Amino acid sequence: MDKTSSIEVVTFGCRLNAVESEAIRRAAREAGHDNLVVFNTCAVTNEAVRQARQAIRRMKRERPDARLIVTGCAAQIDPDSFTKMGVADAVIGNADKAKPQTWASLAITPTTRVNDIMALEESGHHFVAGAVDAIEGQTRAFVEIQNGCDHRCTFCIIPYGRGPSRSAAAGEVVEQIRKLVGNGYREAVLTGVDLTSWGHDLPGTPKLGRLLKQILQHVPDLERLRLSSIDCIEADEEMLEIIAQERRLMPHLHLSLQAGDDMILKRMKRRHLREDAIAFCADLRRARPNIVFGADLITGFPTESEAMFERTLDLVNACGLTHLHVFPFSPRPGTPAARMPQLGREIAKARAEELRKLGAQRLQAHLDAQIGKTISVLTERGGNGRAEDFTLVRTPAQEPGHIIQATVTGHDGQALLI
Repeated sequence: MDKTSSIEVVTFGCRLNAVESEAIRRAAREAGHDNLVVFNTCAVTNEAVRQARQAIRRMKRERPDARLIVTGCAAQIDPDSFTKMGVADAVIGNADKAKPQTWASLAITPTTRVNDIMALEESGHHFVAGAVDAIEGQTRAFVEIQNGCDHRCTFCIIPYGRGPSRSAAAGEVVEQIRKLVGNGYREAVLTGVDLTSWGHDLPGTPKLGRLLKQILQHVPDLERLRLSSIDCIEADEEMLEIIAQERRLMPHLHLSLQAGDDMILKRMKRRHLREDAIAFCADLRRARPNIVFGADLITGFPTESEAMFERTLDLVNACGLTHLHVFPFSPRPGTPAARMPQLGREIAKARAEELRKLGAQRLQAHLDAQIGKTISVLTERGGNGRAEDFTLVRTPAQEPGHIIQATVTGHDGQALLI
């Protein structure tokens, strides 16, 4: 939960929501709101929606006099359910949540505003033009370069919360990062719903690699550039060359893999196969040996047999994954996967626990291998920092927002010690 004056924005879910929450906070503050709490929800799982509802009800009990506004993906997909809770003063869709005019009109008359997000045709100008020059509590700058998704993975409800894929123009992204660097940020993280689809709707249909090249060329004072989650099958040649050659682009990629069995990948309607992921990681590791990979993985997808799950376990080693985000399958109403034969929550949870244990072993091995090395760390609040490969580092007695060089003396099982 973040707090500025009498405006609170409670953020659930992804980094993209974190960026947009800051724009919401600024717009609400400039509109003169007082005693306002905004819930920026997530819809990626049923659990995320449940947590949002729980937080809204709790806030109503704790602050009955506050005005409560609900927005985000869960509100976009199912606005009626939040309206029927009877505690929200307004429900606002994703298309309008960061617009200053939304909050200016809301200051006069509370309203519910959820439009058909699938009808959006505007470019990404609106979300970069409204980008913030700082994110409260963050030492890394998150820059939204893309929103929405044109793919239809059978398990995913997010396209219906975010709408079609839209890209921010390269010049606007470069200018935003230049401003952030001017305000003292050492690292910029490019974020989006489907990051590697950036550019398909822009003149000339540029690829993400072209944008990376322009950022690094035109913002020479940017010390670190990082990518959020990418789809390995969409990585273009220029992007791969930059990852291999440009040391200011951090040696860490988080991959949207989801499974390690080809039949499950097909039933998920993913666009890559198992060997595509393995080859991608192997090729990049040869080009840049210090690169570290993370991945999103789902357990208990409909029809997943024990042998199919074993192939996902094996993928962790085959790709050399270090940082795992593991999700037990959660059937989302309205998706094709929700209509497939279900395995049951307990199987999905048990397999998720097994996969997380393997992930912990992989992380332990990675931490062990760093002892004695000299690393570059961006210090953050709370006595932590991030190495270039995104490994968490304990940084006692360090001011946030600095890049320091330090020797790794050990680890605590989750983070490096210096």
